[in-house]
Amino acid sequence: MAEKDEVWAMVHAERAALVEDLSRLDGPQWEQPSLCAGWTVHDVAAHLVDTYRTTRLGFVVGLARARFDFDRQNAVGVARERGATPQETLQRLRRAAARTSTPPAPLDSRLVEEVVHGEDIRRPLGLTRDYPAEAVVRSLRLQARTPASFGGAKELLARVRITATDTGLTLGTGPEATGPALSLLLAVSGRRPALDDLSGPGVSALAADG
Repeated sequence: MAEKDEVWAMVHAERAALVEDLSRLDGPQWEQPSLCAGWTVHDVAAHLVDTYRTTRLGFVVGLARARFDFDRQNAVGVARERGATPQETLQRLRRAAARTSTPPAPLDSRLVEEVVHGEDIRRPLGLTRDYPAEAVVRSLRLQARTPASFGGAKELLARVRITATDTGLTLGTGPEATGPALSLLLAVSGRRPALDDLSGPGVSALAADG
């Protein structure tokens, strides 16, 4: 299997797992605040519908309409894809999950999105998932080489070294923060609750960045 196909297989497995978790939620759980600031679980699900359907051309056109404001573009997408009920949004998510369209970004960005947004939803609800180590490691490596202006942590990891205690992966330069790879991924992606899982002098630098 080609590497591209392997990545898509991981992406689709994560999408299917998230749809399964969402299918078991009750109404109030959908309105739970997610780890993604300002968004509920329902909002994150709607955002994922939007990104699953996004094409390269559609992304560029949408960004131009949003005056090149990523936050505004995301808000428009959530409003467009958020169903009148959680079940309607879930059906949209289920129908879009098999797609292989992407915005103009590295393919591993689809893994970052699935893992990070998956945790945005799961952690506040007390749900856990045993993500494949390769999916998390590839996501961390991409964040390490992606500038903050595109949602990455390149500049942050020029000041902090992170070491994953479960995979042995080390990235960055500076005082070290250690912990599980998943928690490191969330921390460098701006999810502050994950800092509680980490240790070392680099944690304060990660906290300051958030």
